[in-house]
Amino acid sequence: MVDRHDETVPLTNSAKAPRTARGERTRRKILDAARSEFGTRGFADTGITEITRTAKVALGTFYTYFDSKEEVFRALVQDMSEQVRLAVAPVLSDGRGTLEAEERALAAFLSFVGQHQQVYRIIDEAEFVDPAGFRAHYENTAARIAERLAEGAAAGVMQSPRDPLDAEVRAWAIMGMNVFLGLRFGVWGEEDSAAVAAAGNRLIRDGLARS
Repeated sequence: MVDRHDETVPLTNSAKAPRTARGERTRRKILDAARSEFGTRGFADTGITEITRTAKVALGTFYTYFDSKEEVFRALVQDMSEQVRLAVAPVLSDGRGTLEAEERALAAFLSFVGQHQQVYRIIDEAEFVDPAGFRAHYENTAARIAERLAEGAAAGVMQSPRDPLDAEVRAWAIMGMNVFLGLRFGVWGEEDSAAVAAAGNRLIRDGLARS
């Protein structure tokens, strides 16, 4: 059954927010369909028609929420970035700023990737389709890691960085490790997420130098 139009409220970034729970569900269906189509076909080979067909909504309903294919892609990049954050947040509720917390966060991320493998293709294409969203995704992720590391240093359970550059390098290096572990073990492999996270954690804790 095809959904009809739902009332919306314009947002400052030209996207349109649903007024009702029903409208939010419809928008969610469109985003989920866009994730499936963009993740499978890629941006260039995906049309609005394919998205609406997968979402089982009318073409007019799509335009109730998004003005173009580019706009739904930008919204999807933001949505996927937020879903990554939400997947990790619960495992940090028992404590942040520790190596154990970073291990739990990595395991949660790997599990998320295993269930949402399209995230890699979508985020990678964002570099060209939505450069601002691409950069924001990584900058925001690194900032969250940096905040956790700062908490650990303040609590005396992690080394304090030498300077702001040292702190930023640590955050981006950990994020880079997590991203490529997600690609190797979340997208290309089926290894146990907890075991992979434990191995990554040992690298952070012990380093590579022989003692």
